[in-house]
Formats: sequence, C-alpha cells, structure tokens
Amino acid sequence: MNILSVKNISKSFGGIHANSDISFDVPQGTILGVIGPNGAGKSTLFDLITGYTKPDQGEVYYKEKNIFGLRPDIISNLGVGRTFQKLKPFADQTLLENVMIGSFAKESNITKARNAALEIIEFVDLIEKRHHFARELSTGQRKRLELARAMATKPDLLLMDEVTGGVDQKTIPGLVELVKKLKKTGVTIITIEHNINIIMDISDNILALDQGKKIAYGIPKEIQNNKQVIDAYLGTVDAA
Repeated sequence: MNILSVKNISKSFGGIHANSDISFDVPQGTILGVIGPNGAGKSTLFDLITGYTKPDQGEVYYKEKNIFGLRPDIISNLGVGRTFQKLKPFADQTLLENVMIGSFAKESNITKARNAALEIIEFVDLIEKRHHFARELSTGQRKRLELARAMATKPDLLLMDEVTGGVDQKTIPGLVELVKKLKKTGVTIITIEHNINIIMDISDNILALDQGKKIAYGIPKEIQNNKQVIDAYLGTVDAA
C-alpha cells in the first residue's frame, strides 16, 4: 500500500520551474531518499507536499485522500510530519517544553502531553537534557530535538530535510541509527540527504531530481548505476 502518491506536481517561481511534472509513490513503512544537486527542487517538493507552498498543478494523495492545497496545520493533523533544514527551536524554552508544544497538536491534557513528550525525548536519547534550554544544545542535539518535535505530532509519514546536515562527523552515525530506529516503529520516512553513503544505506527507494525534474526513481543499486544520476549528481559529490 502506498501511503503517499504524488502525481504530476509542478511549481514555478517567476518563470523558473522549481518542480516540473513530478510523480512518484511511497510505499508504507519504507524510507524514500531524495537526492539531487543544490537547486534541484528538493525542499520545494517538501513544501508542496506539506502545504507550505501551493502547487501550480498536480495532486498529492496521503492515505488515498487528496491533500492538494490544504493548509500545513491540516496536513500535519492528518498525520504528515516534517523537520526543517534550518533549525528554529524555541531557544529560551526547555527541551521538554519544545516537545510538549508538538504534543499539544494531538493531546490537550497537560499531564498526558508531558508524558508523551518525555517518551519521545527518551527515544531520541536526550532525556538528560530535558530541562536544558534549547539554546544550550549542540547542533547534533538540536537535530534530535527537531526530530522529537516532529514526532510529537504523531505522524505516520515524516519528511526530514537533511537530518545529518551541518553536524560533525562523530555525530552522524548516531543520527543515522536514530532514523533506522524510527523506521522500525512503523513511521514512513522521506528524507533529503546529501551524504550519498548515508542515503544509499538507509533508503528502500531513491528519487533523484535535477533542475526541478525527476530523472530517476528506484532502489539504491539502480540509482548508483543510472547514467543521468551520475552525470547530474553522483559524479560531483564527495561520497566520503
């Protein structure tokens, strides 16, 4: 069963085609990796799926319901979560308070929301930091907090924008294991990632974009051997 189906979605900004006639499916319980050079349209695609930008045309089906053009809060309440590349936690609130805000999307009882937030904080291995202010966290810890805030909305589908981006090399393996751990809970994941080794390791399928267009979709081995992908992306990326 496909949890998400994107059909012929397009978006232009001032004559520039950020996304052009893109279609793909995401089977439930899988990880879809999204790759492409800078400016390929990856983050715009996330904005279109989650309602932050309205498509010029196309359809987006989540659990067979057309969510095309719905507001971000409505899409989130349906079960589609998202993390952002630019981390913007509530800096002067504690980690626990940050995650509780997400919990209130589905739980109005303060005690239950607090308990749910604590469970998620423990899941992302930040329980000892729960009373620290968000501004006191390292970049890697903020990445975990961003994931925790998204998880607090109880998504069945989670879109992650560069979960390992901007962190030191020692922090990356722990974040990769956290993504794999999240998949085991049954959450379907779509992730943008520039580290080609990571994306090949964690993904069941990979969507490759270039200049706003889909140039390939398939299992990691197929993508690694795809000439268009090699020319557009893999040949220019440091795989280390």
